[in-house]
Amino acid sequence: MLALASTTLTNVAYLREHDAAAALPALSLRRPLHSVGALLTDRSWLAGFTLEGGGFALYVAALALAPLTLVQSVSAGGIGILAFVSARMRRLRLGRHERAGVLVSMLGLLALAVSLAGGSGEGAGGSTAAILLWLAATAGTAAIALALGRRLGALAVAEGVAGGLFFSIGDISVKVATQGGARAAFAIGVIGGYSLGTAFLQFGYQKGGALTVAGLATLLTNALPIAAGPVVLGEPVPSGGFGGVRVVAFAAVTLGAILLARPERRGVTSSAEATIDGVSTREG
Repeated sequence: MLALASTTLTNVAYLREHDAAAALPALSLRRPLHSVGALLTDRSWLAGFTLEGGGFALYVAALALAPLTLVQSVSAGGIGILAFVSARMRRLRLGRHERAGVLVSMLGLLALAVSLAGGSGEGAGGSTAAILLWLAATAGTAAIALALGRRLGALAVAEGVAGGLFFSIGDISVKVATQGGARAAFAIGVIGGYSLGTAFLQFGYQKGGALTVAGLATLLTNALPIAAGPVVLGEPVPSGGFGGVRVVAFAAVTLGAILLARPERRGVTSSAEATIDGVSTREG
């Protein structure tokens, strides 16, 4: 329940942040103080960021009670909430792929709830070296995505991808840091991952639609920690039928996120394109 409340707040916050950031002058990492000041002095963006902060607090509480894989799977279904609320706020109809994504995400959450009858374990915690290698590889992938985005003229997509990758670093670091002891040092990954993830998300919002940029970010933010749970943190999957249902649930929420992260292009206006203060904002 904490994870579901967290993802609801976070995805509504993404919509508010998108609309606010898209209306601001160009933000850039080359002028960090100017960019931060522009965001913090905008009341609409600050309201969205406050909602996101509330969602993060609930997320940390959820991680203290349940395995990373389980919490992230619930959060992955949040992209369905993002799509539904986005369409409602803008009075737009979801496309075929988007409707399918919402349905698959919700079915994945239902399957996940059923699988809880099989229990959920924390696992052994994993090797510190393996976790560090995973986080370093994720950061390197983000750098490659940004370089390719600039070269291919798809910077909004690349910034959404980079934002999601850095957020996944923050999410995994939160789980590891909550284990206490020497692993509290992973708080550095929490700060770095969330700071860079937030920055790239705002940059992407200025160039692309909320569902495209936040959709891609949400996909990666959830898919990577779901994979990291059993791979590097040693989190077990229930045996027997409940285990099969949980695997189906993981696959469903990830597939739903993929469908929603690639909204259909339509002739005039879609949920990936909104008019903000008279200015049309399109996918990058």
